[in-house]
Amino acid sequence: MKRLIGIALLVVLIGNLALIIPPRVHGERMVNDTILSPEAKYQKEAQIVYSVLTNIHYEKKEIPVNDSLSGAIYDRYMQRIDPGKFYFVQADIDDFAKYRLTLDESIPEGDLAFAYHVFNRYRELAIDRLDWVLTRLEGEPFNFTLDESYQVDREDTPYATSQEELDDVWRKLIKNQALSYRLGDEEKTWEDISEALVKRYERQRRSYEQFKSEDVFQIFMNTFAEAFDPHTNYFSPVSSENFQINMSQSLEGIGARLQSDLDYTKVADIVPGGPAYKSKLLFANDRIIGVAQGVEEEFVDVIGWRLDDVVKLIRGPKGTVVRLKILKAADGAAALPTEITLVRDKVNLEDEVAKSQVIPISQEGRDFRVGVITIPSFYMEFEAASRGEEDYNSTTRDVRRLITEMQNDGGIDALVIDLRFNGGGSLQEAITLSGLFIPDGPVVQVKDYRGKISVEEDPDESLFYDGPMGVMVNRFSASASEIFAGAIQDYERGVIMGDVTYGKGTVQNLIGLNNLPLARGMDEKLGNVKVTLAKFYRVTGSSTQTLGVTPDVMFPSEFDRDEYGEASQPNELPWDQISSARFTKMKSVTDEDLEELNSFHQDRVESDPDLLALLDEHAMAREARQRTEVSLNEEERRAEQEERQARIAQQDNLMDDPIDPTGEGTAAETEKVDDTLLWEGVQLMAKLLNLHRLG
Repeated sequence: MKRLIGIALLVVLIGNLALIIPPRVHGERMVNDTILSPEAKYQKEAQIVYSVLTNIHYEKKEIPVNDSLSGAIYDRYMQRIDPGKFYFVQADIDDFAKYRLTLDESIPEGDLAFAYHVFNRYRELAIDRLDWVLTRLEGEPFNFTLDESYQVDREDTPYATSQEELDDVWRKLIKNQALSYRLGDEEKTWEDISEALVKRYERQRRSYEQFKSEDVFQIFMNTFAEAFDPHTNYFSPVSSENFQINMSQSLEGIGARLQSDLDYTKVADIVPGGPAYKSKLLFANDRIIGVAQGVEEEFVDVIGWRLDDVVKLIRGPKGTVVRLKILKAADGAAALPTEITLVRDKVNLEDEVAKSQVIPISQEGRDFRVGVITIPSFYMEFEAASRGEEDYNSTTRDVRRLITEMQNDGGIDALVIDLRFNGGGSLQEAITLSGLFIPDGPVVQVKDYRGKISVEEDPDESLFYDGPMGVMVNRFSASASEIFAGAIQDYERGVIMGDVTYGKGTVQNLIGLNNLPLARGMDEKLGNVKVTLAKFYRVTGSSTQTLGVTPDVMFPSEFDRDEYGEASQPNELPWDQISSARFTKMKSVTDEDLEELNSFHQDRVESDPDLLALLDEHAMAREARQRTEVSLNEEERRAEQEERQARIAQQDNLMDDPIDPTGEGTAAETEKVDDTLLWEGVQLMAKLLNLHRLG
């Protein structure tokens, strides 16, 4: 069976271009004494951003501009600049402390002294530190027989009290990186390893030299915006132009949106239907540390590279192979490099549509056909619809067609709507799709920043599909997915199966600052602010914010709520509740049904080889994420690596056994279901049919 591992703003990878790095003359050091300072327009632009957020953000009344907000901005900026405490020492923090409770006064005035003072000091220390690293790499090889360890998760450690203390931290960091190279290829000599690390750190040093004033302003303004909530952001003009997706464009690449995370390139999210999405090998928050072209070329280390340079390496025409070396987010701070291979393809966002399949299953001596419709996102061709075109794509229209096709081609006894990894999309499509399965009535409530509540209703009185149904969700189902799943659950129309959803119950709008009255008379090009303006509420009055939708039948979960999801984000907006809308439950699924289904599922979790393997996979990932230190002893690390690989092989052996959906004959004679949790959803639908003696 294919292994399923948990999945999840700005770049879709396209095109084909290799980057050539000129060699450094031995001993050469670049010097840049430039002190970055704010451009003249930034004072006014900061004031405009402040005005937008304090006047129309959904929680403007609950987030007063005071010392508490100032402290939150200060802490987040320091965490963003030096999250691992690799550069600043305590003396630097003591120097910055005078700004801690003043930002609520300086930002409204457009005073950016704090942001630039801290960043300039950071850049100075970073360049000095990388010079130290490059000098160290010219020295003797590391001794990997010593019994010492490296703390990989440094976020909660205190700041070092001296540069000498940081020297030892960096010695262990470099030693750990060198050991990782040795573990990946036993034939690598110290010369090979040091040369690779020198290239990495030279590139990283050049990236620090290339920082511009606009970079500092964007980091600080985005920090200020995110103090209101994690989905409120500032984008500089360059970011807006370079990284916003043109939804009508056909793009060639791997189908992943990337973002810069200081020295790393991190996956922001996965484009539904693209190569990465289909591979189930690359997920949100994974870090890309190396890129190789084709099946044989050497990897290029991309730690410390600027985002646009990494994109140039990953870009490529349809049909070509790119290999990535990644650090899996699921493995935590102690993640070992993992190589994956992807075949580039066209990622046409308009073509990423719902798809169907019919899965036969035999249970308790009865044969059933379960239809499955996978919806990667809630989409609609707004422009085509507004022009009155009759054949425009939309989720609701496509699902209606797919159900009809399955009913006409042998029929289906039950239906599963698969919303796993569906991050949302069109609110209107979530409403109209719900209308295919419930009679007319409210689907979702929306409360805006003025406190006005609107009830969004299904306008169609008819019921398109009235058979048994289930909805599959996971931690990566968000926004519009949660609206649909919540409505099906609240109406008691179907069984929600899977993991607790992400918990994003907010609505954002993108506002161009040049379009605002405050910017009148300014000739300079300003950025954009994405600001939270409203909140979603279920028909019961409960918000989906932070809590998400809790399934009726809970599947094995890889992540805890505080590890991934809205509740794990800093400054997330809280859950709350408003009055229930008036609606009538359909009661297609009873409490007794759910009790029976949960008992059936629990029995399978305790006995089914595939589910047991999945549980072990999740446990192993949790163990890795909880590690805060790694050994720097080569023999010990190799033993750990071999133990991990043996455990993975054992899981794969269990999960590679083909499932016979009918319970009859060999796998060659029947359809192979290669998704453990989807098969579990189909099993539950068959059990529901047996409970009701339907089909």
